[in-house]
Amino acid sequence: MTPPIRPRSHRTHRRRSLAAGSVGVVLVAGLGAAGTGSAQAAGPVRADDGARITAEKKVGPRTVDITIASPALGKSVKTRLLLPANWRRGAAGRWPVLYAFHGGRDNYTAWTGKTDIEAWAARYNVLVVMPEGENGSYTDWYNYGKGGTPRWETFHTAEVRQLVERNYGAGARRAALGISSGGAGAMAYAARHQGMFKHVASLSGVLSMRSVGIPAMLMFINAGIGQDPFAIWGIPGVDDANWAAHDPYALAPGLRGTRIFFSTGTTGRPGPGDPDVPPWDAGLLGEAAAGASNKDFQRRLDGLKIPYTAHFYGDGRHNWPAWTREAAFIWPALMKSIDARRV
Repeated sequence: MTPPIRPRSHRTHRRRSLAAGSVGVVLVAGLGAAGTGSAQAAGPVRADDGARITAEKKVGPRTVDITIASPALGKSVKTRLLLPANWRRGAAGRWPVLYAFHGGRDNYTAWTGKTDIEAWAARYNVLVVMPEGENGSYTDWYNYGKGGTPRWETFHTAEVRQLVERNYGAGARRAALGISSGGAGAMAYAARHQGMFKHVASLSGVLSMRSVGIPAMLMFINAGIGQDPFAIWGIPGVDDANWAAHDPYALAPGLRGTRIFFSTGTTGRPGPGDPDVPPWDAGLLGEAAAGASNKDFQRRLDGLKIPYTAHFYGDGRHNWPAWTREAAFIWPALMKSIDARRV
């Protein structure tokens, strides 16, 4: 057994500042085509399915919001980018990329609004991509077997990826980091698209979707925000094949060869920085349920002899204080895995 990344209660198993407000709008017609370094009069290069960048707005020294007209979603949404310090439009080089996925009831601004991710990124030559995910559960919706929009997995893994590769110099050295539903999504994406990410990190994600009580919890959460919960993955039990096709537990064999990190609270009690809430608070109950699902996922990886690093930190609510600490801890390892250099 190798030691963890640093002396801490993380377990390594087997082999091992927010920017100021809007500062201006940049015309998208000047974006260069990938690999050519030349500006295209027709505007940014599109994704294979026709997804296109329709606006670019600089909101900080190296922070840019892009608007994407997405066929996969049937509408336009935004994605936030953190550009490397020496990034230049049309440069021939390729950048290591970190995809940061937010959780439910948040949006593409969550990481910069609630963590120091801009400062973390500024220390490395890395391009950070923070796509919109809404409350889409990081999946192409089942829609009672009919498919169709919204297709969030397609948006993230195809449209956004191709657009940042073709217009911003994003390379093939990728890592993924997500919190809550974004953590589950990151883990599922890594397993469903083997080799896309060199390292994946889930913070309080539900990593065993079909464990006892978890389908009911997910249905309740999605119904509570006004969605048809059966349209996302289908009816639990009845559409079990589709649930399994998006469940990190079932997908675990596809993670072999990818570096894995997952962390969560387990006790259902508040941790450092958490608000003083009663024991029946949804954030406490939800974190305990996520912790149980992470334990199931851990046992699954053990059975498959797939190496991982896990941190079960006990006390902690399902909110940003713990996620910020965990993200700051794992950040250097994520950077190392994609060969992002300190600057």
